[in-house]
Amino acid sequence: MAVIGMVLLVIGAIVMLVGSIMVLIEAFKEHILWGLGFLFVPFVSIVFIVMHWNVSKKGFFIWLAGLPFYAIGIGLGVAGAQ
Repeated sequence: MAVIGMVLLVIGAIVMLVGSIMVLIEAFKEHILWGLGFLFVPFVSIVFIVMHWNVSKKGFFIWLAGLPFYAIGIGLGVAGAQ
């Protein structure tokens, strides 16, 4: 059970990373300060996604698609550890 959890966790993390990088690229395309803020300032990513929804929605939905895999992987990993 723990192995399946670890596989799902890794798959979810990779999908979420790809989505985050897609939004980060759009932030740098908008302006370098958006990109740097996205990287280093808390909550700037949320503000960017809300303000630039038309360009960031694809990356956000890809990130969101990885979230269930990540959460289930954590759950199975914890269940397997007990």
